[in-house]
Amino acid sequence: MSEPKRLHPIAVVLNILKSIKELVVPFVLVFIIPGRNEGIPGWIQPLVITVIVLFLIVLAFVQWFRFTYRIEDGEFRIESGVFVRKKRYIKLDRIHSIDISEGIIQRLFQLVKVNIETAGGAQADAVLSAISKSDAERINALISAEKNLKANDSVGKVKDECDSGEEVVSASAVYEQTLPQLIFMAATSGAVGVFLSGAIAFILQFDEIIPFDRIFKNYEDFLGMGTVILTSFAIMGLLAVYALATLSMVMKYASFTVLKTEEELIISRGLLEKRQLTIPVQKIQGIRIVENLVRRPLGFSTVYLEYAGGSVEDKESLTIMLFPFIKKKHLHEKLGGILPAYQTITEMTPIPKRAISRYMLRKMIYIIPVIVVLSWFFRPWGFLSLLLLPLGLFWAYMQYKDAGWSVDGDLLLLSSHLFSKQTLIMQRSRIQSISYKKSWFQSRKELATMSASIKSGVRSRVGLVVDVEEKDCRTIESWYLPKKTVDSQ
Repeated sequence: MSEPKRLHPIAVVLNILKSIKELVVPFVLVFIIPGRNEGIPGWIQPLVITVIVLFLIVLAFVQWFRFTYRIEDGEFRIESGVFVRKKRYIKLDRIHSIDISEGIIQRLFQLVKVNIETAGGAQADAVLSAISKSDAERINALISAEKNLKANDSVGKVKDECDSGEEVVSASAVYEQTLPQLIFMAATSGAVGVFLSGAIAFILQFDEIIPFDRIFKNYEDFLGMGTVILTSFAIMGLLAVYALATLSMVMKYASFTVLKTEEELIISRGLLEKRQLTIPVQKIQGIRIVENLVRRPLGFSTVYLEYAGGSVEDKESLTIMLFPFIKKKHLHEKLGGILPAYQTITEMTPIPKRAISRYMLRKMIYIIPVIVVLSWFFRPWGFLSLLLLPLGLFWAYMQYKDAGWSVDGDLLLLSSHLFSKQTLIMQRSRIQSISYKKSWFQSRKELATMSASIKSGVRSRVGLVVDVEEKDCRTIESWYLPKKTVDSQ
């Protein structure tokens, strides 16, 4: 692929849609919201809109025409720029991950979008918005071959295999999400809250356009329909939102498959928008096991990869699921086939019993003032806030019960509970820092707060356990420091 190539012409349409998406909010504020255009002649708005659309079309075409890419001398080379010509050279062996996705438009033309990342940053290092599947596979093969070049005796042999279209690296399926598991996962994901809040936030953006006052000015008559009918409407609305949220999750994670090569994991999923992410195993920093309130009693969990990659522009690349929905008792076996270095069945060391009072006290500090305010200003209904007291105590007990730590060979496990139980498993060589601190109140009970961080995306993932035995913190610190001392020498 030494000759410069352009993206598929449909990239012009994608560039236009991207520009429109970025301008939609200013466009609504200036041209649509009533009261913003008083005193302006009626022909001005259509003219301005036409000029903007024509400018976006011309700009998108020039961007497509000026964008070329090629692979040459072990580098991925990109030339772009409308007014200023930009050239970017990316070493193939420096590329961390390749994200291949198929949006609706790409699928109509049998194309894919390729994001190439060298490390966690604000954005992907290279984005090919519309190329053929064969070109994407060829690029992926060349990058994999370049990474393995030091392990091969002949450079020419590797390149010949890639150019001839022969499969250089074989991949085997190590995990597949079945349809029943997928539906159960979507139904217990908690996505309904995000879906509902997103819909409400979107509607409220147009409160100047939608006549809410006129819609609800006769709410007294509406309330006259009766409590049963109103409750029925509310339940039907919630069920509709729940069904839509579940359906969106099913479509997002349909055909979820994990393939493994000798040095990489290939994760693919999606129905309408297909995505395929290639992650080098050596870039994986740890794994995170999440058990929410619904799945945990049923023995299921979700497993995430923490790896040094992803971009801020693409939020999904920062949170990579390894197992969207898996039985906890099967996790040890599945990890053995994919990431044996993170295989562990060690029991967690719980925090001491004398710490439970501190967990309870921390919750009461926040809950009691809320109960007092609600009870005083919203009597008599405000007294229902007293129910927050047993709920808060139960929440504090669950946080205390789930907090713990463990060391298993070169693995450190930290478990905590905020809204879901989370267990972070880290290799000693991947840990960036370990620290513990103690307040005056903790010192009185010989307790401390232990934390450890690893690289995750553009930031760090921190495991935190509150009120650990102080002597246990020193044990973890001594387990970690000798390794770092050897590495520094």
